Amino acid sequence: MAKKYYVVWEGREKGVFSSWDICKSLIEGYKGAVYKSFESYEEAKKAFETQASQSIKKQNYSHVQRVTTAYPMQDSLSVDAACSGNPGDMEYRGVYVKTRQEVFRVGPLKEGTNNIGEFLAIVHGLAYLKKINSSIPIYTDSVTAISWIRNKHCKTTLQETVRNAQIFELIDRAEQWLQNNTYTTPIVKWDTKHWGEIPADFGRK
Repeated sequence: MAKKYYVVWEGREKGVFSSWDICKSLIEGYKGAVYKSFESYEEAKKAFETQASQSIKKQNYSHVQRVTTAYPMQDSLSVDAACSGNPGDMEYRGVYVKTRQEVFRVGPLKEGTNNIGEFLAIVHGLAYLKKINSSIPIYTDSVTAISWIRNKHCKTTLQETVRNAQIFELIDRAEQWLQNNTYTTPIVKWDTKHWGEIPADFGRK
C-alpha cells in the first residue's frame, strides 16, 4: 500500500502528518474539521502552505472531508489530577479510556496545585506511551496544562518550599523530558460538556 500524507487545515492541530491515526485523532470530534490525503509529502506541504479555505476553493478540492463525532476515541489514554486545597495534597493518574484501567498514579504530594498535577499527568502519559511505543491520543480536560505542554514550561506561580520540594523535582524532570524528547502523541481536550467527566477523574467534585 502506497504511503500517504495528510493535511489538516482545521483541527486540534494544523499541519502535514504522515499517519492516518494521528490525522484522525486531530479531526475526530472537532467541529468543522478540514483535511485531505495526498500521495506525496511535497504535494501535501504545498497544499498546506497555500492556506486552508483559499486553497480548497482555488484548487477545487471537492472531496475535502468534514467530520464530527459525539463520542471520544476509545483507544486512548486519559489523564487527570486532584488537589485538596490550593495549594494542597495533589495527585494525578492515567486511565485507559476503553478499559478504564489505571496505568499510573502518583501522589498525594504535599502543597501542590491542580494545574501542576494536570501538567505532570500529561508529561507522565507522554513518557509512558513513548516507552511502550504507542502513539494513541492523550485526553485532558485542562486547557492550562495543554498550553504549558506546548511551551514546555510549567508556568506555575506556586513558590517552592521544603514541603513541596518533591513536586518541584517532578516539574524539573518533566520540563527536561519535554526539552529532550520528541513525540507523535496528540494531546486532545476532553469534551466534558458532551461526554461527562474524563475517565481519569478522581470523582471528588
